[in-house]
Amino acid sequence: MDFDIGSRLREVRVGAGLTQRQLAERAGVTHGMISMVEQNKNSPSVASLRKILGGIPMTMADFFEPERDKTDMVFFRPSDLIDLTSRIHHVHDSSVLTGKLSYRQVGDARAHNLQILHERYEPGADTGPAMLEHVSHEGGVVIAGELELTVGEQVRILKPGDAYLFDSRVPHRFRNVSDRPCEVVSACTPPYL
Repeated sequence: MDFDIGSRLREVRVGAGLTQRQLAERAGVTHGMISMVEQNKNSPSVASLRKILGGIPMTMADFFEPERDKTDMVFFRPSDLIDLTSRIHHVHDSSVLTGKLSYRQVGDARAHNLQILHERYEPGADTGPAMLEHVSHEGGVVIAGELELTVGEQVRILKPGDAYLFDSRVPHRFRNVSDRPCEVVSACTPPYL
């Protein structure tokens, strides 16, 4: 069953006591974007959804898995990772992702002030034309495939074993420009998603 992003956004917005216009103003997006997402007429990119949720404020983990058990787990099986993205529909248009990507989070990022992700980018996957910017530091290691990373004016195609580390306040973007899936293990502090 598909996750209803529009209904969930409306639920958390109303729960926070915000009108669509108030949320749009707090998040720095247009009122039309909030309206379109709530009506499921526009599927937001990861960056856009994160920006909207920042106006509430709420993490993507809490948005997608509000009932998850926040335990003191130390070890995690693949099925224990928190799915942050697969329920976002990916369509071809300039305002949303152009290929499927998956971000799966290890444990409660907020409790540890550290977000560890297992990322998977299918061929053509892109974090979106709008560059990401947030107050964090992030790094990662490419495990398989190739990933184009843009950080400010620097662009590099990373291959297995290559790594990155940068100040996330610098505008950045991730894209899989190859014809094979790419996997990355990354960390971000403080948590962004």
